[in-house]
Amino acid sequence: MNIHEFYIKRCIEIAKNGLGHTYPNPSVGCVIVHKETIIGEGYTSPPGQAHAEVNAIHSVSDPSLLTESTLYVTLEPCSHYGRTPPCADLIITHKIPRVVIGTLDSNKEVLGKGVRKLEEAGIEVITGILEQECRELNRRFLCFHEKQRPYIILKWAESNDGFIAPPSDPDKKPEPVWLSNSGSRQLVHKWRSEEMGILIGTRTAILDNPRLDTRTWYGNSPVRFVIDLNLKIPTRYHVLDKSVRTIIITLAENCPESTDMLQYEKVFIANGLPNEICRIAVKYGIQSLIVEGGAQTINSFISEDLWDEARVFTAPIKLFGGVQAPKIEITPISGMFIENDKVSLYRNKPVN
Repeated sequence: MNIHEFYIKRCIEIAKNGLGHTYPNPSVGCVIVHKETIIGEGYTSPPGQAHAEVNAIHSVSDPSLLTESTLYVTLEPCSHYGRTPPCADLIITHKIPRVVIGTLDSNKEVLGKGVRKLEEAGIEVITGILEQECRELNRRFLCFHEKQRPYIILKWAESNDGFIAPPSDPDKKPEPVWLSNSGSRQLVHKWRSEEMGILIGTRTAILDNPRLDTRTWYGNSPVRFVIDLNLKIPTRYHVLDKSVRTIIITLAENCPESTDMLQYEKVFIANGLPNEICRIAVKYGIQSLIVEGGAQTINSFISEDLWDEARVFTAPIKLFGGVQAPKIEITPISGMFIENDKVSLYRNKPVN
């Protein structure tokens, strides 16, 4: 590992502190180095607040050292005015002579413009350091801007004999059927806090009555997207409790005036196919979408080959029947155990 890679790796580690808290901005890490000593560090603050470069520059106790320092950053510094001024301008103002960048920013408002602005100011710019690792860090942001769709994560829990739920019982109270243990469920809440949106289908909403929030973890709950093509979900159910922003995806273009569903935020679609759901998510600026059920909804994304990651819990129990779990015909890239629950992590296609 050369010296540039060493410091960019540190930037990547710092950037992970912002994951889930910076949307719609990417989570970026930055360090400032003076004579092989780190004198400043920063990562992206919540939206409307300082970016990583600003936080790093402001953390330097002796600003006079900046004129002899190198700034390392995982993503190309912004060059346009958004909620905050351009980071490139601040770098230029402080006369930092060299900037080392992990990867360029795919946002068309930035792409290459930040580098160009720095170089025109006489700053030495080096790009492409640990580029794949930096793209992996911001795979949600880059997928959104490069593919014009959210980054799709499939998640489900299944029994040891391959079922996602037991046979339906019309007399059963609507509530989740827990296959995984409490530690696994807390991990799911952590994962939810890292994503912008979460999606379930009608059957899951009615049979399980899930909350889809982050109640056992800190951080934001994702925007709930609920497929309810014919508006069957009772308004007393958790997904309609208004505790979290919820988008109802439906075919019912003309709701009866008497229905309680008039008060909910709805979008209308033609057929409910995954591509159309992705289009809706993009309309709402959702960069990542975790699909939690049910089997029919998850399988629709698999059949369209429209997914990026899958996270599958296998519990050490047998159901001996019920709803078949989705199947992915590739080998997991990694796995782990949470007590007796096996967690398998899949990646559909590598980040380019």
